[in-house]
Amino acid sequence: MSGKEISDFEKQRLANIAERDALLKKLTLESQSSGLFASPKTPSNGTKPKPKKRATPKVKVEEEVIAPRRTSSRLKGIAAESEVAKRKAEDEYDAMREADRLKRMRRTDSFTQADMFVSGQKLTADSLISVDVITKGVAKPYERTFGADDIDKTTDKDLKALREEMNSLQLWESWDPQSKDLFHYIHRSLLANSNACPIAGIKITPERVYSMAFHPTESKPLIFAGDKMGHLGMLDASQEKPAAGENDEEEEDDDPDPVLTTLKPHTRTISAMMVNPSKPTHLYTGSYDSSIRSLDLEKMVSAETYAPESTNIDEAISGVDMAPEDPHTLYWTTLQGVFGRYDTREARKDSNVTSWGLSEKKIGGFTLCPTQPHYFATASLDRFMRLWDLRKLSVDSPTPVAEHESRLSVSHAAFNAAGQIATSSYDDTLKIYDLGAKGFESWEQGHTLADKEFTPDTVVRHNCQTGRWVTILRPQWQLNPQSSIQRFCIGNMNRFVDVYSSSGDQLAQLGGDGITAVPAATAFHRSKNWVVGGTASGKLCLWM
Repeated sequence: MSGKEISDFEKQRLANIAERDALLKKLTLESQSSGLFASPKTPSNGTKPKPKKRATPKVKVEEEVIAPRRTSSRLKGIAAESEVAKRKAEDEYDAMREADRLKRMRRTDSFTQADMFVSGQKLTADSLISVDVITKGVAKPYERTFGADDIDKTTDKDLKALREEMNSLQLWESWDPQSKDLFHYIHRSLLANSNACPIAGIKITPERVYSMAFHPTESKPLIFAGDKMGHLGMLDASQEKPAAGENDEEEEDDDPDPVLTTLKPHTRTISAMMVNPSKPTHLYTGSYDSSIRSLDLEKMVSAETYAPESTNIDEAISGVDMAPEDPHTLYWTTLQGVFGRYDTREARKDSNVTSWGLSEKKIGGFTLCPTQPHYFATASLDRFMRLWDLRKLSVDSPTPVAEHESRLSVSHAAFNAAGQIATSSYDDTLKIYDLGAKGFESWEQGHTLADKEFTPDTVVRHNCQTGRWVTILRPQWQLNPQSSIQRFCIGNMNRFVDVYSSSGDQLAQLGGDGITAVPAATAFHRSKNWVVGGTASGKLCLWM
């Protein structure tokens, strides 16, 4: 074979190389034309490679005019970086923001039950309030961590008696959704009226329950629940389902509905509520719509008690409280870290409204001490639980009496009548601080505690990882227990409600058949051993 001759193999190899180079060149040009890569440098001969032109999509003008959906600027022939496209996007965004703002803006006027009514039954004064009333780690659903064995091993007689009493509480099932009768009721309601409330005996609000409260009356359990969208549910749980008659089939459609009413006094989440301790006919509700409203339970009229002067000011309320001996002063906290005080006897003026910036981050919850109301505790996102003294609280530079830092954010700080504070934290602990043992009743104005003096007396491991779809777990004390043992309740991620004593001993783990969600929002009746929990679906669980 001479040097000038090329073998068949070499010819095939050169052909493959040429084919590969042509393919790579084609792919490079197509990528440049679609904007995936930067344009190549101009060749030495001065000619620029011509990118392959893409076919322009055809747009039917008639379809563009009548189509209700949004179309891209490219299809409309508007350059991506043009001022027209920018202006159009900004206008659409501003319009959406304004529509959302108007929808969430609070209502400043007073309105009656008819204005707020959403579903259920419209209540009269007699049906709701009567004379006697006026005067831990990953959750494992349904796995108990406290039960009969723990009670049997208890050696303290008083503690054992209380554990037996609390564990004897029964789930309220007058309108049990699992029962056959209610199933038929649900089926009939859905067929008869799509707007009916099919599980009225259990579902107290349309959306996730954020806050709950008992009325202080001992004659019957009156329950209030506030949800994510500003609905207020009210239930009289003393009612009982009528006994079935002889002609069940003929009278099946005449079953009376349970007394349940859902109103909408707020436009956003009802984050806190309380019954006026000196005027039990008035229920105060605080909301993320920046307002605190008072609902007259006799007249069923809701009026705005406090709100910023302008509806454009956003001060989402996170907590509401009142001192037992002062029915005219309202206290609240906000998600902006502000603590406020307002004298309700006068018209809204700057002179009777005082506010303090107590935290750079949101205050999730607070309470006044029932017996020493000049002391109050706050829990905030900055991981601190702080104790404050209203008698010496500077507006310009507020200084706490004491503070304690947790590893993660603190969700709530609840005071009881014995001077004990219970907190829940995202570090999966419940902490109890006993100020009564430190003699706080005799502290003078200006008294402070060093960090080493203000540490929790008891720490209980408790799963507080609620995530995005479950309401934050907050401890709630029984304010007037009928024994010397103080107690509080809190939701359990395993779909129970736990009850603890002030010394950290677990008293009960309340559950029952049919509870399929976490009863995260809880409340303890002031004096009766009644406990209620609310779930993300708006349902309630009541133990009595």
